Amino acid sequence: MTGTAGAAGTAGGAGAHVRVLIADDQMMVREGFSVLLNAMPGIEVAGEAVNGREAVAKVRELSPDVVLMDIRMPELNGIEATREIVAAGGTAKVLVLTTFDLDEYVYQALRAGASGFLLKDASARQLADAVRVVAAGDALLAPSVTRRLIAEFSRLPVTPAPSPTHPGAGARAPYGDLTERETEVLILIAQGLSNAEIAERLVVAESTIKTHVSRVLVKLGLRDRTQAAVFAYEARLVTPG
Repeated sequence: MTGTAGAAGTAGGAGAHVRVLIADDQMMVREGFSVLLNAMPGIEVAGEAVNGREAVAKVRELSPDVVLMDIRMPELNGIEATREIVAAGGTAKVLVLTTFDLDEYVYQALRAGASGFLLKDASARQLADAVRVVAAGDALLAPSVTRRLIAEFSRLPVTPAPSPTHPGAGARAPYGDLTERETEVLILIAQGLSNAEIAERLVVAESTIKTHVSRVLVKLGLRDRTQAAVFAYEARLVTPG
């Protein structure tokens, strides 16, 4: 799976190491990912967890940048563990590991606050790129994948986010504290457009779009573009199809 632009970046600037916690109940998976990641420049494995409960505890103890989180684990599954990690308000980003592409558990994990997902059979390069993308604060969702996710969300029961307005697809009425332009950018993110594509659509510089995206995330209290897409759909700011 490919991520958005900026996959080559690392958290904290040039030379910084991305610290990773691997949470999976299968020892061979943990050891395999650990070997692969430790061999990659700019990445180090800070620790491992055998279940969701231990993952939550080790995030508090080790303060990793990224958590590779298996979904199906004993004691506390990856979805609940993700929810607890995000609710704690730390800086760790969760990257969900799954065997099946876009299964229902992935959607639940994204709603819980995960920043993206990766198939367990990903290559070493894909794994490293995924970790760097998520650590940098970008969403590990290519535009085509974002569109598929939104389409799949339409089949699942959701609780719309509270809002003073509920404009339909393509509407530009300001949403809450967002300006009209920020609302427009949020809708385009949810439709699966990259920053470059949004800039082209709105005929502005890509740097301007990056500023709008940052303001949208801050105003809505969201962690990244993935959460922005989920929020926009659940708030009915965009309608699949």
